[in-house]
Amino acid sequence: MKRKNRYSVILGNLGNTCDRFLSSGYKTIPPKHELVAQAAAIPGVRGIELVGTWDITEANAREVRSMLDGHGLACVSIIPDLFGQPHWGNGSLSAKDPGTRTRALEETRMAARIACEVGCPLVNLWLGQDGYDYPLTADLRGQRAYLTENIRTVAAEFPELRFALEYKPKEPRIFSFHARAADTLLMAMETQLDNVGVCIDVGHALMAGENVAESVVILQHYNERLFHMHFNDNYRSWDDDMIVGSVHMTEYFELLFWLDEMGYDGWYSMDQYPYREDGAAAVGESVAFLRAVEALLTDERCAQIRELIASGDATRSTRWMRELLLAPR
Repeated sequence: MKRKNRYSVILGNLGNTCDRFLSSGYKTIPPKHELVAQAAAIPGVRGIELVGTWDITEANAREVRSMLDGHGLACVSIIPDLFGQPHWGNGSLSAKDPGTRTRALEETRMAARIACEVGCPLVNLWLGQDGYDYPLTADLRGQRAYLTENIRTVAAEFPELRFALEYKPKEPRIFSFHARAADTLLMAMETQLDNVGVCIDVGHALMAGENVAESVVILQHYNERLFHMHFNDNYRSWDDDMIVGSVHMTEYFELLFWLDEMGYDGWYSMDQYPYREDGAAAVGESVAFLRAVEALLTDERCAQIRELIASGDATRSTRWMRELLLAPR
């Protein structure tokens, strides 16, 4: 019997997202309580991700938890801000400067303490500034060692939490130390801690040239290291953070099939940048698309997919997909 998926959203998706041409963004920012209310009103959404210092601090953690509880929303993950401040420009947990590494470690500890305070099980680490831009500038051995050791340190201090490493091939750095599923998995395993795993952001995986379904299988094969999922869409050349299913519809069918097949039981979290679109409407469309695919992937159809995979016949698979989606009703 298929499990029922759980849907969540990063709170900032509903506010004012900015691009590099208009730093003020194209919309106004509603108060936090309005954003939370908007999230709760999206059909299917029952969880929220919060960015440390942006959305939640140690000082307001109880207030935010009360706000979420009042709307029946779970706190899905805390994302420490190790990417959005000038002092992280040359890296955070992997920075060459020991003072910066110490500061980043304390920022991560703070996010972990907040997670414990609000009953959140996961700290999601997107280390967008940890990488390099030019040849002969990065200590490719030493900085990766710093990164591994600092992740190991904080994860060992909070064994009751899970720490998910979110990979992305580039941006803001031209090369990221966590660039693909496999190299991120290797670092998670190198910590030798069971509470360190990986977050797949579908758009980041598409940018990396991955078949996202295969990445799911690889991560789950190694002691179920897939801890979290971020959903969006793009044209593969950049992290466009578009509405889910707007570009890669067929791949999403395969992805959801394999998430269920490999026993992933984490949250399906929306991570989008609706620059001009209404945020709640865009997120709502993403959740609606995923729920529609979930409804189509019945036990009977999943059995059919297994037969298609066994046959390896692309014509049969394409026909099956066309008839499922386009056959007259």
